[in-house]
Amino acid sequence: MNDISLQPRLSRRAAIFCGLSAAGGLAIGFPVQAAAKGLRKVSWADGQNPKPEMTAFLVIDPDSTVTIRLPHQEMGQGTSTALAMMVAEELNCDWAKVRVEYASANRNVRAAGKLYGGMQTVGSAGVRSSVSMMQQAGASARERLRLAAAQRWKVDPADCSVTPGKCLHKASNRSFTYGELAPDAAKVVLASEPAIKTPDQFKLLGKWTPRLDTAPKLDGSAQFGLDAKVDGMVYADVLSCPEFGGKLVSVDETPIQGRRGVLKVVKTEDAVIVVADRYWRARSALNLLKPVWASGGASKVDSAQLDKAYRDALDGPLVNAKNVGDAPAELAKGGKIVEALYEAPYLAHAPMEPLNCTVQLAPDRVDVWIGTQAPMAVLRLAAQQAGVAPENVYVHNHFVGGGFGRRTQHDELVHAIAAAKAVGKPVKLIWRREQDIRRDRYRPQAAVRFKAAMGPDGTPSAISSQVAVGSLLRSLGASKVENGVEPMAVEVIATHAYKIPNNRVDVVLKNAHVPVMFWRSVGASQNTFFLEGFIDELAHEAGQDPYQFRRKLAADRPDYVAVLDKVAKESGWGTPLPKGRGRGIAVVDTYGTVTAQVIEVSVSQAGKLKVERVVAAVDCYHAANPNTIAQQIEGGIVYGLTAAMHGEITIKDGAPVQGNFNDYPLLTLAETPPMETHLVLTGGPRWGGIGEPSVAPIAPALANAVFAATGKRVRKLPLKHADLSWA
Repeated sequence: MNDISLQPRLSRRAAIFCGLSAAGGLAIGFPVQAAAKGLRKVSWADGQNPKPEMTAFLVIDPDSTVTIRLPHQEMGQGTSTALAMMVAEELNCDWAKVRVEYASANRNVRAAGKLYGGMQTVGSAGVRSSVSMMQQAGASARERLRLAAAQRWKVDPADCSVTPGKCLHKASNRSFTYGELAPDAAKVVLASEPAIKTPDQFKLLGKWTPRLDTAPKLDGSAQFGLDAKVDGMVYADVLSCPEFGGKLVSVDETPIQGRRGVLKVVKTEDAVIVVADRYWRARSALNLLKPVWASGGASKVDSAQLDKAYRDALDGPLVNAKNVGDAPAELAKGGKIVEALYEAPYLAHAPMEPLNCTVQLAPDRVDVWIGTQAPMAVLRLAAQQAGVAPENVYVHNHFVGGGFGRRTQHDELVHAIAAAKAVGKPVKLIWRREQDIRRDRYRPQAAVRFKAAMGPDGTPSAISSQVAVGSLLRSLGASKVENGVEPMAVEVIATHAYKIPNNRVDVVLKNAHVPVMFWRSVGASQNTFFLEGFIDELAHEAGQDPYQFRRKLAADRPDYVAVLDKVAKESGWGTPLPKGRGRGIAVVDTYGTVTAQVIEVSVSQAGKLKVERVVAAVDCYHAANPNTIAQQIEGGIVYGLTAAMHGEITIKDGAPVQGNFNDYPLLTLAETPPMETHLVLTGGPRWGGIGEPSVAPIAPALANAVFAATGKRVRKLPLKHADLSWA
């Protein structure tokens, strides 16, 4: 077991700038079928790569610079650095000469998706879905370089070796740089692919390494979607119907006729777009318009009605999602029965960079400048909206200022193309913050009812779980969901590691008029709150320590036990605390990673809550870069705390109420607690995801800490509505 405590470090190391070099380099890669994604726009985004290539992932220039083309998107999670480290580990190159750039979606579609795969950055899969692919690319290049050196020297390849950036012939004390060998190495055909390293052989992977995207983000050279500039472009602002499902009836353009810089008012089925020569002019003009909207039938719906509808849905009919033993029969025996109802609201994604898109249309070509989690989805949607073949769409990838699942469905692209069609110019369209939050596709609202029977030894002999939650797949257009169950709806509740002899999970997929979508950690984000809150209740009813209670229920999972033991040790679990102070614990296995967290809180007698400390223990089995792992764990904690303490989208007259950070607040710096991340790596064949796992356990750990401090159980989020006062 590899136990690593991650502490923040600072570095002055210069970071990466992307770009293609002169011809004559080695380019190497492997076709893949896994999901993947990119890192930055490249000069050959039109699909016309100027380099002669063997394959598409790796280029070595004459000066031995190594350019790695990544099929995953950099959203601040460090994937670009981690994947580059995997290639560099196998290639044995000079890390200071590594450069990274985005792969081309256009090139990928021309290869029928067989070059870079699905090009999606979702589900914490940036590293874990591409480990073998990236390692093999580096290993293959290294072997070709070695064989090319042997051919030049006319010696036995067995007598040649590699050292960072060079091939050596020790007997004659000769060497070639990778750059010198690259043209010949590109021509080498391997009889078979070389073996990749095992973790015990790693020299770079697993080491704390500065990120490649830090310097350009610090010096302002990093290009996000909002930074896109195209000659002759104009700007657009958009306002959609407040009520989801409503339509645009009319809009009187008189208030802005003759207004300086205004070029066009564009009307779509449910939105108004104003195009002008400057963004502020477009926005100011749009503010003067008073569109007339038609209701889609939900104009009288509010949050109170939705809350009741989800609670009522738990009374059935429901579909069985999991059944072990016979929970209803065990519960019917009576004895000590524990029941609880948990609820969670709609949540917005609220990325710091609002949705935006720049498009340029030509009769047989579409160019899109955008920050996206899914460039292939952008390409196909743009082709559909513009009426061109997918092969004629060119996606210019940018850094993403926050995705969290939102930047996979590109409503802003649809609006941008509509505006560009109307004015015949390149258009940069920005969803202002209010548009971004009020027209989001939210995390689903949900309600869950638990009922458990406690055995004589205090452990649960049966648990029945009933789930009512919106279907993501139906909201995204699926006509049906097989058997009425989708994995996201019941993940964690149906997939936890606790050994319960009688365990039944039933679900009803209930969609309202409000669209829902994947949100960071997806179903685990609310379901872990539900389950781990209830498990804490069972521990309390049993009179047992919540940490030891969980440890006993998951005793056959060494990874669970290891993270629980580590987080308990590092948090000082069990040491005395003064009145009004408490610790809460939660653990979950999600995205291939086991994460345990302990939160320590203080609550004043008047009910004022302060998060004093968060300690996390994580088993992702292997670590590419402990630096980015710590950042992602702590970033997820902040994201999850924001939601648990403040986050909710409420509905009034069929429309979302919240629209900006004044009424949809983020966690402030003053509210952000000290955080610690400890890696407890058990190794093995798999690599776990890291971008999402720490979001899931933070809400239940917080609620459980509040109970420990006050004796009050929080079963409905956000906590800002809970009365936490105590005497």
